[in-house]
Amino acid sequence: MSNLGFDFTFENIEKLADVMKDKELTEISIEEGEVKVTLKNDRKGPPPMMGGAPMPMQAMPSMQTNPPVSPAINAPIEMSKSSEEVSGTAVKAPIVGTYYSKPRPDAAPFVTVGSKVSKGDVLYILETMKVMNEISAECDGVVSKILVNDGDSLEYGQTVMIIS
Repeated sequence: MSNLGFDFTFENIEKLADVMKDKELTEISIEEGEVKVTLKNDRKGPPPMMGGAPMPMQAMPSMQTNPPVSPAINAPIEMSKSSEEVSGTAVKAPIVGTYYSKPRPDAAPFVTVGSKVSKGDVLYILETMKVMNEISAECDGVVSKILVNDGDSLEYGQTVMIIS
């Protein structure tokens, strides 16, 4: 390795961190005499900010994290508190939001257990970012289970009801 005459100042290390970010590098090592600095970027996304400037990469401790667990879209149908078997078509939340069974607080629910539904009938409203999304049936059948309550927060892919 040739002698670069690198000055190990905070500003120079910040510049190296910026180069790593701009060039999308994961590691840089600089050695000057007996001093060696290795910057590693194990993080996804921008480095944390400190006073408006990126922190030098060597100041970040290496953290090992488990990847986030996302809900399985084709997961087995969720069971209610009883242990009875449920069969039918699972109606899943297409987006994250708040579940509402009726169009207005003083109105009747769109469907209840035992309601006959046809493809295209509104089953419930899912509020996301102040937008009310009507969720429709994708098949004909009878509502056999409703697994959530009014006002519940739904996750993407969460089973909301079963149509038999």
